Amino acid sequence: MDADYEGIFETVGQYVQGARTGRSEEMALAFAPGATIYGHDETGLFAGPIRKLLEWNQANGAATGIQASIRSIEVAQTVATVRLEIENWTGHKFTDLFTLLKVDGRWRIVNKVFHQHF
Repeated sequence: MDADYEGIFETVGQYVQGARTGRSEEMALAFAPGATIYGHDETGLFAGPIRKLLEWNQANGAATGIQASIRSIEVAQTVATVRLEIENWTGHKFTDLFTLLKVDGRWRIVNKVFHQHF
């Protein structure tokens, strides 16, 4: 497997592992400083700094039954996009679209846009 794809899988894996354990400090490793999130949840628009997701993750707790599947990866040198389908994030289902940037040889999520399925 190409080194870029391996790095992207590792980054997305950190994100999923943080959800699985409910430990936001673990999930935060997947994100670049200044990363953002946008999407709609049961309360309406959920938008702002990635800190909002990390706080939600910590409050939501461990999602030991989470199932995640990468559906697509597109890479253009130092930028990439990933589509991730998540089932059973403590009863929630999401489609996540990530934009990643490669900085100093490491892939980090700079933006997450999501759809929560109801």
